[in-house]
Amino acid sequence: MIRALFTSLAALALSACASIDPGPPPLTVRVIGINDFHGNLLPHKRKSDAGPLTPDGPAFDAPVGGAAALATAVRQLRAQNSDSLVISAGDLISASPLVSSLFLDEPSVEVMNRIGLDFNAVGNHEFDRGWQELLRMQNGGCDRFGLREPCRIENPFAGADFTFLAANVTRADGSLILPAYGIKRFGSGEREIAVAVIGLPLRDVPTLVSPAGIEGLRFGDEAEAVNALVPRLLDEGVDAIIVAIHQGFERDGFYDSGDDCGGAIGPLNDILRRLDPRVDLVISGHTHRSYICEYSQFDPARDFLVTSAGYGSGMVTDMIITVDPAKHDVRVKAAEMVLVQSDDPNYRRFAPDPEIAAYVARYEDASRAEADRPAGRISGPAREDGWENALGNMIADAQLAATRANGARIAFMNEGGVRADLIPEADDGTVSFGQIYAVQPFGNVLMTMDLTGAQIAAALEQQFTVPDSPEILSVSDGFSYRLNPGAPAGQRVSDMRLDGQPIEPETRYRVTVNSFLANGGDRFSVFTQPGDKTVGPVDLDAFEAWIDGEGGRELPATDRITIVGE
Repeated sequence: MIRALFTSLAALALSACASIDPGPPPLTVRVIGINDFHGNLLPHKRKSDAGPLTPDGPAFDAPVGGAAALATAVRQLRAQNSDSLVISAGDLISASPLVSSLFLDEPSVEVMNRIGLDFNAVGNHEFDRGWQELLRMQNGGCDRFGLREPCRIENPFAGADFTFLAANVTRADGSLILPAYGIKRFGSGEREIAVAVIGLPLRDVPTLVSPAGIEGLRFGDEAEAVNALVPRLLDEGVDAIIVAIHQGFERDGFYDSGDDCGGAIGPLNDILRRLDPRVDLVISGHTHRSYICEYSQFDPARDFLVTSAGYGSGMVTDMIITVDPAKHDVRVKAAEMVLVQSDDPNYRRFAPDPEIAAYVARYEDASRAEADRPAGRISGPAREDGWENALGNMIADAQLAATRANGARIAFMNEGGVRADLIPEADDGTVSFGQIYAVQPFGNVLMTMDLTGAQIAAALEQQFTVPDSPEILSVSDGFSYRLNPGAPAGQRVSDMRLDGQPIEPETRYRVTVNSFLANGGDRFSVFTQPGDKTVGPVDLDAFEAWIDGEGGRELPATDRITIVGE
């Protein structure tokens, strides 16, 4: 107490005769956050993440995003500050439209090079084509790791100028496959600051991609990976720590409603509540939601902002942070969702960048002949929604038809593998190859296996491995069952039938699924059981052959799953 009083009196005396040097003024850095770009080189229409929310839903309904408009938005935002960072929270590539996916997403990486992306936290979809292909995205080259030929337009492919980050992904020996973090320095002299960006995917990647593509890799706990790095970074003199994580909340619009982060719904909250409080900003993704959340409202001990900008660069999050180089004090001074669009005069417009537009057009031209080719006809719009839907049933029917020669009698299709609705643009119901490719872009092969009736029931029970987020399988024609979502585990599935006859627990049936499910994707471990497995055609080829048959296809009925107990 005496020492404290002496110090206070000394300071008072000093202030009377001279001004205390306040030190260097804070430095301002602009941070632009994106997530879940998914190779959307062209504008797209996606209501769920576009514009402010109203009681009747989104107030904006027009094409958003696209690489050319995104480039302009980023350039204009960066121009407002001499120091800036552009950070992606994962799923930059894959599950992407044909114009990018047909070329293994090489044009999306090249576009981000031109836009000036600094870091991309690896998401689950970065592993869709295997970890070797992910490393090719980073390092460049033309090595082939899958069905499609690399370097078809640009040879060689140069790879990313930005850094892919994966702090919790290791080989069996504990070594990282990609850097855990990157550091950017701003200012100079006594005003120099260092900003660290830690990037990582969700630990559940093994349940979301084909196990063959991540063989030998381990995905660790997200909070533990970040927390292990924070002290080390601070010891190295880092002034601010940003976490880019491919995991998110399950609700839109916190930035608009001003609530307490909506209760921080979703698995991201389980990570954040364990995160080191010295983290300054969290940029998230994966759930395709849009929010700006002051997490201190939910947990006062953790005074950081959590953001996500929806899907496909339809929006970006524009943030201003100030860093005091003397006190290492970091403050997020402003954060705003910016709608990326060039059409509607009622909103800020970003004219497409001509250089980026020309670059994308090169790939459009290269893909157009294949994209526009008629693939078949369907009787009406097929949408992927609800417990059961015509689009999923139609894909299951196609997979059954394509594997009957392998003995198949039942086919199942996972809802996460259906990436777009199928809406005919022609009066006669014709759909293009580009449209069906958007529905099934992964290039999985079909696999037919022996399963007992009991195993089929167990697989259907695994739809509820995560009860709050069920993964409902579409089923092929002739198979039906009753589903009670609210029943206890093991009692949800009943009255399974094939062609009207009861499925017998001990009888073996030939069942077709795609290779993603056959390798245990989406937690369907039953499909990994040893048995007489026969490899069939690529799923997209089966789908095209189906809808191109018999002069077109009627949409199947949605009466194969009877929901009870609601």
